[in-house]
Amino acid sequence: MYTSDEPTRDGRASADADVEPTDDAATDPPTGAHGDPDATRAATTRDGDGKGDGGAADGDADPVVAVRDVRKTYDLGGTVEALAGVSLTLPAGSYTAVMGPSGSGKSTLLNLVGALDTPTSGTVEVAGRDVAAVEEADRAALRGTEIGFVFQTFNLMPRLDAVENVALPLVFAGWDRDRRRERARDLLDRVGLGERYDHRPTELSGGQRQRVSIARALAPDPAVILADEPTGNVDTGTGAGIMRLLADVNDRGTTVLLVSHSRRIAGHADRIVHLRDGLVESIESIESGESGDGSAGDAAADTSGATSDDPTRGTAAGESDEPAAGGGDA
Repeated sequence: MYTSDEPTRDGRASADADVEPTDDAATDPPTGAHGDPDATRAATTRDGDGKGDGGAADGDADPVVAVRDVRKTYDLGGTVEALAGVSLTLPAGSYTAVMGPSGSGKSTLLNLVGALDTPTSGTVEVAGRDVAAVEEADRAALRGTEIGFVFQTFNLMPRLDAVENVALPLVFAGWDRDRRRERARDLLDRVGLGERYDHRPTELSGGQRQRVSIARALAPDPAVILADEPTGNVDTGTGAGIMRLLADVNDRGTTVLLVSHSRRIAGHADRIVHLRDGLVESIESIESGESGDGSAGDAAADTSGATSDDPTRGTAAGESDEPAAGGGDA
């Protein structure tokens, strides 16, 4: 198990970034510092905890993410205000979805919570750290240890196999090579890819690539997972599997923030934050049993005419979970 002998996160990274798979299969899934594998959303329930201002549940004085009166403007030949005073908190173990039409501020909010950008005014805190008050090197360390990213386009390294892709964040977190390899294989087993350790992205289907991406996001045991349209480049059936996997991640205690144009995809969360014109328009609590079926092809019907800013969803419904012959990596 990984609760007692993992290297500290401030340890020096090994210069050897290669992770060679072996045939040894790990037996126990790692627990990590942020949740017991048997835990079931102790921090929140599907009765919802959303308040009008996006506040945390009553009594939660130390949320994983706290966004307070955040404004973000860009100079694009004129001032464009992407966020106009947004406040939102994510309690530990919560599952929150963000919806809104194009231009509502979803991507900007995700970039700020992901410490990829800083607000023009207001504060964004992740795991107790103010992302704007630290140096860029510290923000990079925060991204590498406390934030896990799941992208629509997977963003895997094309020359690395599955084990190497999953283990890559642990190089910067100071893990030695053997522990990186063991952790990566454990996580690939957990996401159902135990027989794909040595496969490169071009040898994997879209759904398999996204599962590798989720395993990579979990590798450093982050405080929060940020999922940006995670079913956008897979077919309907595969999307359902991806959403079940994210639900399992949340059930094990990890906080999840999901951005989607699809009401059915967002319905897997405990609550949905609706953005419009850079403001929180409403917060919708999702009752138990109300979650969607994971379909990826319902975005147009579920967003009241919203148009995605993301790349075209090029995978047709009904695609097999097998790699296309000669397919390239996204």
